Amino acid sequence: MIPLELYDKNEIRSFLEKQNFVFKKSLGQNFLIDGSVAPRMAAVAADGDTGVIEIGPGAGVLTKELCARAKRVVAVEIDKSLEPVLKKTLANTENVRLIFGDVLKADLAAVIKESFAGCSRVTVCANLPYYITSPIITGLLKQKLPIESITVMVQKEAAERICAPVGSRSAGAVTALIAYYAKAERLFPVPKGSFLPPPKVDSEVIKLSLLASPPVKVMDEEFFFKTVNACFALRRKTAINSISNALGVGKETLKEIFARIGIDETARGENFDMETLAALSAEIKKHLQNG
Repeated sequence: MIPLELYDKNEIRSFLEKQNFVFKKSLGQNFLIDGSVAPRMAAVAADGDTGVIEIGPGAGVLTKELCARAKRVVAVEIDKSLEPVLKKTLANTENVRLIFGDVLKADLAAVIKESFAGCSRVTVCANLPYYITSPIITGLLKQKLPIESITVMVQKEAAERICAPVGSRSAGAVTALIAYYAKAERLFPVPKGSFLPPPKVDSEVIKLSLLASPPVKVMDEEFFFKTVNACFALRRKTAINSISNALGVGKETLKEIFARIGIDETARGENFDMETLAALSAEIKKHLQNG
């Protein structure tokens, strides 16, 4: 169990100062210190047979909870100055491995192979910096790692977009990309006071359960995602205008493609479900190949 003082703002602030740690705005550091939140996240992400990759352990509060439940934890932290902090807070924890580096550049497939032998499943759990939420989540998914789920803390607005139904007004390119790989669900809200220092907005914990196979079949995944991004590149414009601008396809050609697959030419990207996006991608790719 985590020592009570690590859930106390004054105690942890004093502890960090003694370690000469300074919060870095450039890294979006807001450490989770809520005694009711970390255990709930850990319970969702881990059990006794699980290997967990934690991204951004901060002071190690969530890490300790994960270690108490999981078989093995690998915590990846970009801020090397947190090493003395984590070595103290995790001093009596034997089933954790610390890696200091950028998770976007890490060979996570190798990490999983090296660290999680004997684990029946692998998950990811993280309190993600707001500024890099989408790159980390999409990066994890596109690597097609052998992971079962991703449980993450994100900005409330990001949770709403990520978990929105594809084809709804709240959906965006990231919504469709994530829906291609996983089922997204919102778990519970987290107030700004749960962090040190407190952010300016509230957060939410979401869970992405990876799918055994994508919900739609596409011939070229890279071009599919390129098309999805093009549909939402100019959100205030029609999809035809947005796609034409992003992919360099003539508007008259796009009108013909839209008519062929039954899309209203005044539609916007937010109106497209996964099947429509897949069909649109295939038709545009076919046109470019034949052009």
